[in-house]
Amino acid sequence: MDQAGSLRRMARGINGKIKAGASYGKLRGLAVASGKGGVGKTNTVANLAYALKREGKRALVFDADMGLGNIHILLGVAPRYNLDNVLSGEKTLDEIILHGPGGIEILPASSGAREFSELTGEEKLALKTELEALGENYDFILFDIGAGISSNVMYFCSAASEIAVITTAEPTAFADAYALIKVLSKNYDTHNFQLIVNNVKTSYEGENVKSRLEKVADRFGLDVRLDFLGHIPTDDSVSRAVRSQRLFIEAYPNSKAAEAIRRIASRLIISREPVESIGWEKALSI
Repeated sequence: MDQAGSLRRMARGINGKIKAGASYGKLRGLAVASGKGGVGKTNTVANLAYALKREGKRALVFDADMGLGNIHILLGVAPRYNLDNVLSGEKTLDEIILHGPGGIEILPASSGAREFSELTGEEKLALKTELEALGENYDFILFDIGAGISSNVMYFCSAASEIAVITTAEPTAFADAYALIKVLSKNYDTHNFQLIVNNVKTSYEGENVKSRLEKVADRFGLDVRLDFLGHIPTDDSVSRAVRSQRLFIEAYPNSKAAEAIRRIASRLIISREPVESIGWEKALSI
């Protein structure tokens, strides 16, 4: 199959799925990113999608860790198709949607596919075109962004209408979270961030991480605003659920971590009006 030709057709919005010019706006969704790997980002995204679904919201998880996608492994499901099939022109995004626990819907990335670890400009436009068309069917799109500050990470973060940075209180995670915020602020004109602090004992510890990030950003002259979305407490049920390839909010609904995820989901819902199949221009104003 002619991959370049397929991408060009996708980028033009084949079948009239989106109107001309729509692909230049922000994607309505929450990009969840981290400077450092191993801070619980993918697990948080999956459990958050489940919590939103339980609140009656249709949530789509986009595994945006291109080439190293692993959310399907976390959930113990095996996708037949993934984003490789979309980028090659074989499938559209809606044809590869994977249904996970609790009715959450997932767009799976490939694992170990080096050719898509750094997307070309044409591939990025193609994905954006498809996402704009698909996204009108959802209340929330959660982008599970890869760790670090690669080109793909910067693209998905700057393309989304909202960004949540997840970190822990550990010095290396804190430093890498700041580095991510710094690059997005200075090089990508992104200044508003939400913050989730994982694996802390209390909300106060999470708020303290936010305060420290703000102080460092202010010291080095960054024009950024951080909103504390919530914390996820240290909880043995999280690791037990991961080992059994289950969501902790499903396996241990009364755990402290599950309660925290539900609070974060409620804050996300309260922060916006319901979006019921409306155009992107209106969605971006919500």
